[in-house]
Amino acid sequence: MSAAAPAAAGTFDCRDAYVRAVEELAEGDDRIVAVVNDSVGSSKLGKFRDRFPARLINVGIAEQNMVGVGAGLANGGKIPFVSAASCFLSARALEQIKADCAYSQQNVKLCGISSGVAYGELGATHHSIEDIAWLRAIDKLTVIVPADPWETAAAVKAAAGHDGPVYIRISRMPVPALPRPEGATFAIGKAETLRDGGDVAIIANGTLVHRALDAAAALAAEGIAARVINMASVSPIDAEAIAAAAATGAIVTAEEGLAAGGLGGAVAEYCAEHHPVRVKRLGFPGFLPTGSPSWLMERYGLTAEGIAAAARDLVTAKSL
Repeated sequence: MSAAAPAAAGTFDCRDAYVRAVEELAEGDDRIVAVVNDSVGSSKLGKFRDRFPARLINVGIAEQNMVGVGAGLANGGKIPFVSAASCFLSARALEQIKADCAYSQQNVKLCGISSGVAYGELGATHHSIEDIAWLRAIDKLTVIVPADPWETAAAVKAAAGHDGPVYIRISRMPVPALPRPEGATFAIGKAETLRDGGDVAIIANGTLVHRALDAAAALAAEGIAARVINMASVSPIDAEAIAAAAATGAIVTAEEGLAAGGLGGAVAEYCAEHHPVRVKRLGFPGFLPTGSPSWLMERYGLTAEGIAAAARDLVTAKSL
């Protein structure tokens, strides 16, 4: 697999926050174990392996077995963090995620590493853009898409304390730390309002959240007040936050995944049934060409400029 691009100044690889959180958990709880598919390096679990050699299980390139082993360990009282490239974890082991983890309600923490289009140059086989659409359709599976290092660590710790299967989508694409008030907390099923506004709402998660904030700042300079909501928890989703967003009369959703079925699908479904409102979903349309992550994001409008343009169009449409 291609090497990760170096993080620009002021940006961070969320895998670092992930492994630090898992190590901290393991220090205080010997039930914490890691299971990988020959992905110690890409998951950055080398230090965990060195510190807790008996608590890392490497099954090799066998994702179905990996999830099954995780479910077995959970059945034996462990709290396994099953770590693999999200494209392989969510696709190859989908049946095991459904049956062994969700249906059986095993306490497995599924960690999709290098999600979205992080492996852009390796093509559609390595793009993980369908995972949220697939996994949020599975009953009793919690799905979380953190936006920055703080939220990644907080989501890992929340997942460890949650009794049941959880999928955490962990980015390797460098992102900035988001501005938050002191004492901010993370809760599964709760959204985070990062900016208030009454003209339009932007609901984003993962690598699109900082872009949504930049879009809102650009819109503010034009006199458009955009609310920005970080919807890290896709399943369960925060219905109250969506209802508040719908009160603006227009919603843009933005995600590093399929526009159909993922976060945008979840928001549109809720609005169609409870709060009919104009919704513009930004994401990928389907299989993508080979290209760098930045090129793919720009090509499909997943930039601050693309989000601002979509929001501007909705605000204009409201006034017609």
